[in-house]
Amino acid sequence: MKYSKIMHATMIGAGSLGGLALVGAWIAGFGGSGVFLGLPEGFLYTNALNLQIVAISAGICTLVRMKLEKEGSSYL
Repeated sequence: MKYSKIMHATMIGAGSLGGLALVGAWIAGFGGSGVFLGLPEGFLYTNALNLQIVAISAGICTLVRMKLEKEGSSYL
C-alpha cells in the first residue's frame, strides 16, 4: 500500500474526529453545564484544535507523497 493512501486515511480520520470534538465542545458550551459525555468544554476545544492540525499536516503530507510517487523519485 502506498504511503499517500495511508496519510489520506489519517487525514480523513483525524479531521472527522476533530469535527466531532468541536461539535461536542459547542454542545457542552450551550448546554450550560460545560460538560459533554463527561469531558469538559476546554478539553474538547483543545482536542478539536490538535486533531485539525494533524489533519492539515496529513493532507500536506499526502500531496507531497503523491507528487513523489508520480515522479518516481528516489526519496521513496
